[in-house]
Amino acid sequence: MKKLTAIIIAVSVSIMSIGTAQEELSPEVPDTFDLETAKAFALENNFAIRRAIEQIEEQEGLIVEVKAQTRPSLTLDADYQRLDTGLSEVVNGFGTASDNTWGISLNMRQALYKGGGISAALNAQNLARESARLFLEATIMDAMLEVTTRYYSTLLARDQIEVEEENIALLEEVVEDAKNRLKAGSVSEFEVLRSEVLLANAKPALIRRRSAFRVAIDQLRQSIGYGNYRRDSANLEKIPELLGELSYESTVFDLKRSLDTALDNRSELARLRLIEEASDAGVEIAQSDYRPNVDLIGSYGKRKSNFSDSFDDGSDGWTVGVVASWDIFDGSRRKGRVRQAKSQLEQSRIDRESLRLAIEVEVRQSMSEYQEAVELVMAAGKVVEQAEEALRLSDSRYAAGAINQLDVFEARVALTESRTNRLEANFRHIVAVANVRRSIGEGTPVALLEE
Repeated sequence: MKKLTAIIIAVSVSIMSIGTAQEELSPEVPDTFDLETAKAFALENNFAIRRAIEQIEEQEGLIVEVKAQTRPSLTLDADYQRLDTGLSEVVNGFGTASDNTWGISLNMRQALYKGGGISAALNAQNLARESARLFLEATIMDAMLEVTTRYYSTLLARDQIEVEEENIALLEEVVEDAKNRLKAGSVSEFEVLRSEVLLANAKPALIRRRSAFRVAIDQLRQSIGYGNYRRDSANLEKIPELLGELSYESTVFDLKRSLDTALDNRSELARLRLIEEASDAGVEIAQSDYRPNVDLIGSYGKRKSNFSDSFDDGSDGWTVGVVASWDIFDGSRRKGRVRQAKSQLEQSRIDRESLRLAIEVEVRQSMSEYQEAVELVMAAGKVVEQAEEALRLSDSRYAAGAINQLDVFEARVALTESRTNRLEANFRHIVAVANVRRSIGEGTPVALLEE
């Protein structure tokens, strides 16, 4: 919990430093950008994180409000009345008739006993505050997972553009070779025309890849909270160089250990435990209405004299006492509140058990996706090697006149497809690893700040 407090303080300071700067000029688009920079920026600017911090601030205000019930309250009361002539009477036949009256008093009230309701309410609010802190931790981890996924989605779109560009470059070589062979008289114009059609058909794929890259950039910008309010030409359409590769790194997860780790680490489950405890305190709050209330009261005041209009002649003094009240019958209102509180407690228990099962299912599902991603990576890597060798053989046989141009093109298409599949397999593996770690609660926000 101390580490979590450190997170909140660090992020809160960052948010305060931003203030209303979101409406001002946003930072310039950098020349280079990597995943860690994206995470750091998101930690300070992601809207979900900022809202979670404000929920903690709201809870702090509720705690202050509840604590106020344990402290004395002071009120200053004053009154003035103007009387009709018919109501202005001489007191006991003495003095002069008065047509006005006034008074002023300073009153104090201190709760002595509220049936245990105040302490229970304070306990409930403290638990709610810790629950809000755990919600912040879960929000940060969800945001980091989203940033990671979208960053690698951007890398995928970038690398897919390179694959399509390489494919078009190869097809341009095919067209140039066909034209040279036409001049030499070894092929017909049909071969040239067919190669030009193949080149034209490959260009829409590149256009789509470039469009997907632009969309991925904007989605990443949304995840990190970069408003891009700058409208100058140097920043409006600038795209930084994205660092990193879609490479495969072997990782091993054990299902049993992952399930146990998830039940121990997931802040969402710990949060529901606190909510259950707060609901239990809510039952105590509802039951406190069955007990009496005792308050200490005191006042000091001054009132107008019945015999004089002068302020100095007014009587003054203090009073002190104890006030107790006990509702004997309220039409079963308290009984209804207790039933509601007990039902809320049971609902919180059901929610916790439901979440426990959902977390286990989430871990199993992420592990299944991870296993599938590993198998796809292994398969895709072998296919690329085979496709490269097939293209090399096709080029050699085509140069020797053993096969036609269409056979070479099919080998090029197979290589492009296999490279695209390998990129997608590596991407799925990276995302699958990130999902497993998120599902088991691994990689706390503290680690991100320390990095």
